[in-house]
Amino acid sequence: MNIVLFDDSSRESLLPLTFTRPVASLRVGILTIAEKWEKHLKSEEVSFLTAPYLEEKFPYKEADHGIFINGSVCPSPPLLEAIDKLEDGSALFKDKVLIAVKAKGINKDSFKDIVHLRNIEFEYTFTRIIYPEDIFKFNDSELRIDFELLTAGRTSEVLSSTNRIMGDNIFVEEGAAAECAIFNTTLGPVYLGRNSQVLEGASIRGAFALCDNALVKMGAKIYGKTTIGPYSKVGGEINNAVLYANSSKGHEGFLGNSVLGEWCNIGADSNNSNLKNNYAEVKLWDYNQRRFRRTGLQFCGLIMGDHSKCGINTMFNTGTVIGVSANIFGAGYPRNFIPDFSWGGAQGYEVYALNKVFETAEKVYERRGVAFDSADKEILSNIFELTRSFRNF
Repeated sequence: MNIVLFDDSSRESLLPLTFTRPVASLRVGILTIAEKWEKHLKSEEVSFLTAPYLEEKFPYKEADHGIFINGSVCPSPPLLEAIDKLEDGSALFKDKVLIAVKAKGINKDSFKDIVHLRNIEFEYTFTRIIYPEDIFKFNDSELRIDFELLTAGRTSEVLSSTNRIMGDNIFVEEGAAAECAIFNTTLGPVYLGRNSQVLEGASIRGAFALCDNALVKMGAKIYGKTTIGPYSKVGGEINNAVLYANSSKGHEGFLGNSVLGEWCNIGADSNNSNLKNNYAEVKLWDYNQRRFRRTGLQFCGLIMGDHSKCGINTMFNTGTVIGVSANIFGAGYPRNFIPDFSWGGAQGYEVYALNKVFETAEKVYERRGVAFDSADKEILSNIFELTRSFRNF
């Protein structure tokens, strides 16, 4: 059975994180949404129906018989059962949101032509990622679900006796290591991925996930509802944040109620505010509406698109959105929306030229033993054009 995860309108509301990936490639909990579906449906590989400029890196697979599933929707037992029971020629909805379609001969051009299909209303609630803040908002519940999924029927590796572990809700994958660290699992599970490492003096409270090959540096203080993506490095103080793969917040400074994309870097002693001084509701920049949108949240920090970086001692205001490939530095507080391919800070910005972006990316990729290829260049080139109207400096 061909499983296709399609982008819907949430792709626009999830920008800038979805400029560089399909919605289903967003990580919430331990796994990406795509990985969740693969494991639950026991599928070796799903394919994607996303923006054309992303298709080379996230391809669509054609097949005579398949299921199209909304990539913004996280699987749950009732949802899995409902999709399993879908008959050919049926579409599953919830409050006018298309969840899944199953039909013979369906393809990427015809799957949304559902007038002739039998429409079935799903009666239960489910988790759907619509806005960037939903990632840290739902990270705790999804982390716990993923933990059960990944560890069921398996035996954890054993950590060194130099560590202090409170509770027994911890799972250690092969190759993971920690020394002289404190793990509090009484409030939520702790998951240490393959070949991940926790250095001396780190204090970690669940629910927490350290994905494969990721690193927690010495003396880090990490609170619950936090996920550190594959090959990422963290230090300092972190609370309810999600870092995607290959990103670094390796030094002192606070990061809270935030999402960092892939290939990001936070300079030493940089901080973000996650609570306004007047305790008011936080607003976030919305690319689709081209204005600041009310989040309904009192705690909301930093949303940073892929390839963006900041210099040392950068101070981010509550509810700051940074686009793709921005480079922020200098004294003072940068504004709450920093457009994609911006170079500068509170004193002003200029355009971060595409050739310079490529030069930096090649160096960053090389450090991790990864090739910065033509597909990556094409994606960034498309984003540069798509976001041109936001760079009014």
